[in-house]
Amino acid sequence: MRAAMAEAVVGDDVYGEDPTVNALEERVAALLGHEAGLFVPSGSLGNQLGLRLHAAPGQEIVCDQLAHIARAELGAAAAFSGITFRTWPAERGLLDVDAVAGLIAPDAGPYLVSTTAIAVENTHNFGGGTVQPAAAVAAVARLARDHGLGLHLDGARLWNAHVATGTPLAELAAPFDTVSVCLSKGLGAPVGSVLVASAERIAAARVWRKRYGAGMRQAGILAAAGHHALDHHVERLADDHARAARLGAALGVDAATVETNIVVLRVPDAAAVAQTAAAAGVLVSALGPRLLRLVTHLDVDDAGVERAVEVLAPLAAGS
Repeated sequence: MRAAMAEAVVGDDVYGEDPTVNALEERVAALLGHEAGLFVPSGSLGNQLGLRLHAAPGQEIVCDQLAHIARAELGAAAAFSGITFRTWPAERGLLDVDAVAGLIAPDAGPYLVSTTAIAVENTHNFGGGTVQPAAAVAAVARLARDHGLGLHLDGARLWNAHVATGTPLAELAAPFDTVSVCLSKGLGAPVGSVLVASAERIAAARVWRKRYGAGMRQAGILAAAGHHALDHHVERLADDHARAARLGAALGVDAATVETNIVVLRVPDAAAVAQTAAAAGVLVSALGPRLLRLVTHLDVDDAGVERAVEVLAPLAAGS
């Protein structure tokens, strides 16, 4: 990947002159079945640009209460775009069309906040790498169309959903007006995400990218890593899924909750377990007072899984 970056042909991306970036945008848009793409530095920015296309200041987007856009992007939608959220409770991040239907308020008039879009996350990060069922996505898409609402997909790990289910990427992305996918995470690129949508929407997003200070010059160096990731690291996500399953089983986690590359471990004191594990060379994330997130990726091999079990099993049992 670093060799590909060093050899990248570059130009000025702010002027649309970087051939490696242009090719990556076209490639990801084609994979996802959309007209155009926009290369951005992070998944959060891809999401924020997508949301900005769906809502004006003072309007709302609805999502589940564990959604990354609501929980882990530092209130960016409010800070940058004046957008508010309302959320529905979602077990493991799974979609519930009845809950969504009970929450939306399209054209709410002069006294209430109007809903303009629904946001979905697939796979669901804080839900534990959950893959959204196709029937639930289709039902929410019909609900959105019936009420004239937009649909945004936070598909940071959509590649994992594709590999776990065998569903084509374009089919997973088809119901949505805007889709953001990450090239880092399991694909291993150091930087970068791509937002895809219609050509008209992407033209508008390009303006907002520059306005938010994220215009990039010779970004082909970064885009080359994305190309390498797509060439070599998509199908190997199955290895991450298998290792996550082994990790979860060894730690006593319900196998049905480990669908892709994320294991959620419940302990009495997540911060204490994370701190002790880190001192032993195993890094895990504390998602809350009692929840740990364990993520497998291309830099975690079989020996790494064995080491994680060795360190975490006694901590989880004794905490």
